[in-house]
Amino acid sequence: MSLEQEMLNWDGKSSAEISDIYSRYSCDSNFTITLVDFCKRIDLQKGATWLLKKHLESNHSLSRAQIAIIYKLAPNLHSWEAKLHILQSMAYMPVGEQEKQGVEVFLRNCLMSNNKFVRAWAYNGFYDLALQYPEYKAEVKKFLDMAMKDEAASVKARVRNILKRGF
Repeated sequence: MSLEQEMLNWDGKSSAEISDIYSRYSCDSNFTITLVDFCKRIDLQKGATWLLKKHLESNHSLSRAQIAIIYKLAPNLHSWEAKLHILQSMAYMPVGEQEKQGVEVFLRNCLMSNNKFVRAWAYNGFYDLALQYPEYKAEVKKFLDMAMKDEAASVKARVRNILKRGF
């Protein structure tokens, strides 16, 4: 069975199953190229972004061009899980100058999400962006201060972790 077919067969919930898929295919030479391509497909976005996140967390990297494609696709991600996976992967994917504006728009949209996890990690994404581009620091500090006043407890927990790191 192919990676594509296994991802299509995945129930979208079982972390054991998607982890097994990762174990079977992560050593393939075209693994990241294929996953980046799968991020363009609504039916594969959730699994592809999870696998990319797992790959990055396993001390692998994406090429500069692959990162640029992911950031260009980010505003068009449909599921909250796919958005979350990209937000959680930002620390491993430097934002290029050409992607900066698009990433900013993606992050602003995520800050307005109904999903608390997406909002929490959008704050984290803005923090990562501000580390690379200091012109965002003042605004990000305001976002974090507002979050500590207005956000749900689960979001505040993520923001507290960000504040501990400082700029």
